[in-house]
Amino acid sequence: MSIYLVRHCSATGQEPDAALTDEGREQSLHLSSFLVQRDIVRIVSSPFKRAVDSARPLSEKLGLPIEIDERLAERQLGVVDNGDWLSALHLSFREPNLCLPGGESSLVAQLQGVAVIEDIFREAQLPTAVFSHGNLLTLIANSIDQALGFDFSRGLSNPDVFEISRTSAKKPSPHRERGLKRNES
Repeated sequence: MSIYLVRHCSATGQEPDAALTDEGREQSLHLSSFLVQRDIVRIVSSPFKRAVDSARPLSEKLGLPIEIDERLAERQLGVVDNGDWLSALHLSFREPNLCLPGGESSLVAQLQGVAVIEDIFREAQLPTAVFSHGNLLTLIANSIDQALGFDFSRGLSNPDVFEISRTSAKKPSPHRERGLKRNES
């Protein structure tokens, strides 16, 4: 059985209370139609509004509650002195122990995200949809395949879906779902 890692739909900003845009609300409806076909039995989400609101249509279609897990919150990169957060993010992938003031290292965030995934596999309520954020989802994917890093994160869309399943050896393996159409307007 599988876990579907979902990057939230298009939002108005990065703040914890940032709402979905009109396009994001439309995306969440298409996303729910896509995920309902995967026989989801559990929904777990970041506490951030954009992730919860991305999960809400699926929750309503399936009659399932949205379980909030604080460990799925957006990773806090920290204070970037020169304002070049993109370079700082790139550096954080090259140096996983780097911790900027007020932030958390890639390694710490990755361990928290992976712990959520491990807990879900252990609890065996599968398939589960997990709604979170691009940086954290990239760090989770990187724990499975180290080739998935900064460049991979830059190629993510809103929303994006990845399937993680366990092989008989219990090692997770990722698979990117291509069933969602991106609105390129």
